[in-house]
Amino acid sequence: MLPYFLGCPSWSEPAWRGSLYPDSSRSSEFLPLYAQVFNAVEGNTTFYAAASTETVARWAERMPAHFRFCAKLPREISHGGDLREQSSAAEVFRRLLAPLGVRVTPFWLQLPASFGPQRMAELVSFIEHWQGDELAVEVRHPAFFAKGDEERRLNRLLHERGIERICLDSRALFSCVSSAPAVLHAQAKKPRLPLRPTAFSQSPQLRFIGHPDVLANDPFMLPWLDKVAGWIEEGRTPYVFLHTADNRLAPQLAQRFHQQLMQRLPGLQALPERPRQPEVEQLGLL
Repeated sequence: MLPYFLGCPSWSEPAWRGSLYPDSSRSSEFLPLYAQVFNAVEGNTTFYAAASTETVARWAERMPAHFRFCAKLPREISHGGDLREQSSAAEVFRRLLAPLGVRVTPFWLQLPASFGPQRMAELVSFIEHWQGDELAVEVRHPAFFAKGDEERRLNRLLHERGIERICLDSRALFSCVSSAPAVLHAQAKKPRLPLRPTAFSQSPQLRFIGHPDVLANDPFMLPWLDKVAGWIEEGRTPYVFLHTADNRLAPQLAQRFHQQLMQRLPGLQALPERPRQPEVEQLGLL
């Protein structure tokens, strides 16, 4: 058991066959294979489309008890207008994922760049329906990164409620000069904002958007390795998620992060290099 949660944006990546997954693995095997190496995943899929009850039941069957699924609230909630009118929809979403139990902790509210200080009353109302450790919030409006009264008010609100402010670091991605379509698409889509390393609860949250050259991420990961090691030594349980432009190399980047964290935390166990497919029981002939 690791003292922190580590993962990638998803587990359902066919491009990981031959690297993270065995060549012969089927898509239905991806989740249990992924969970042999990593103990958490970002719930990006729930941001774009609601899962069916059958899909959630399959997830519940295949996710280990120690696994964590940080489900993003659907964009119809986070981007759908006044947050004060979204509490019922959020409750429906929570009931949908209830079969996962504590494995879906925390939920993520990823707010659009248009959600600024003038809408703080909406956020105040929305979070009243959540316990602190149930929710983490990502903001993207520049005013929340300006070190002014608006940012202090946001931080005070989240800190008092024990709700994490998700740390997003896209510096490595934007340090890349490339004409590759995947890089250009990621640079156009991902926010470019100042760093805000925060620990408002026992579970700080980090999203690291990496350079397509895995080794080029080392200088950008360095301060986070020190920060995450410090959080763990304080008794906190951080969540760390590693991305690359098209996420083909996200598992390798996550594994590299962990390898370097092991140098700072003696005794931290290594990750399995690759998962193993379960053996199929051979039935004898009667």
